[in-house]
Amino acid sequence: MAQQKAKRAPNRCPSHPGAVLDDILQDIRKSKTEIAEALGISRQHLHDILAEKKSVSPNVAARIGKLVGNGPAIWLRLQAAHDAWHAEREVDVSEIKTLEPA
Repeated sequence: MAQQKAKRAPNRCPSHPGAVLDDILQDIRKSKTEIAEALGISRQHLHDILAEKKSVSPNVAARIGKLVGNGPAIWLRLQAAHDAWHAEREVDVSEIKTLEPA
């Protein structure tokens, strides 16, 4: 039987990696301070990511990936999808012409 992929509505913003991390951390019985220390980042930096005020950098993605055991790639993909969705809606590209093949 073929497995179907869930499709997100195109007008719905992809989840920020901070929201996903926040969901994961809800099941872990450690304080935000302990998590920040384990990641090697400040508590404020962690708070800003969880509050979706800061992006997850490749450096932090590697740290989160190691902490939760799923590697950095998924955290970078989440961030890229979130950023691309916003860019498509916020960046005016109306004056840019699309290149035609030679």
